[in-house]
Amino acid sequence: MRVLIADDDPIIRLDLRQMLGNLGYDVVGEAENGQDAVRMAGELTPDVCVLDVKMPLLDGIDAAR
Repeated sequence: MRVLIADDDPIIRLDLRQMLGNLGYDVVGEAENGQDAVRMAGELTPDVCVLDVKMPLLDGIDAAR
């Protein structure tokens, strides 16, 4: 399963990448804000996105919409 991670905290992104990778998921991208997450989702077509609720520019709730 292809996963896109979006979180403004680089340590959280690193932890999520490692945990998901250890579980066999393919992390195809990382975004530091909701705006980048929306753009990357269009380019990378992940199966699922893990979005932080509070991010700059566009929060995870609005990015999911």
